[in-house]
Amino acid sequence: MSQNHVLEWSKKKLLKWSDFKAESNPAAFEDAHSTIKYRFTWVIDSDKNGNQIMFLIDDIRVFVEFHSILSWVRSSQSNDSLLKHEQGIFDLAELVKRENLNALQNIFYGKQFPTRGRNEQQQKQFAKEDSGKMIAQEVEKLENIYKKKCQEYVEQTNFGQNQEKQSEYNLMFEKLRQ
Repeated sequence: MSQNHVLEWSKKKLLKWSDFKAESNPAAFEDAHSTIKYRFTWVIDSDKNGNQIMFLIDDIRVFVEFHSILSWVRSSQSNDSLLKHEQGIFDLAELVKRENLNALQNIFYGKQFPTRGRNEQQQKQFAKEDSGKMIAQEVEKLENIYKKKCQEYVEQTNFGQNQEKQSEYNLMFEKLRQ
């Protein structure tokens, strides 16, 4: 997917309706849909323990991304309050990431993990592959937390129609930008 269709969450970047590039879905109940995903990077190091290569994981970073070509709005319904609600979906993913990142990192930091392979070269290659799979499993748990919180957000705000609840969330999201 082309990077210009992916917007990384930042304090300064707010969504615009022009960021929603997919065709609207006439069968969907909602008037807009935001596709949000987590992407991660990490650093791997290795240490030799006898004949076995042990790997260490460090510097795990998680990024929240909005995917424009998978996100859509019904143009007849594109108004400021709905856009604010969709921004909240993006902001909520960032909030969930911040609340859970240290726990995710602590699963790996300061620990050594064995790797497979018949020689040092293979072991180092498998260490990269295996560490990525291990982190991906934890990021998937993070995504599940986000999905649950997103469902609560949508239900409580009634897709942004409940202005009182939406305002409460908006205040919480504004703190992310400070």
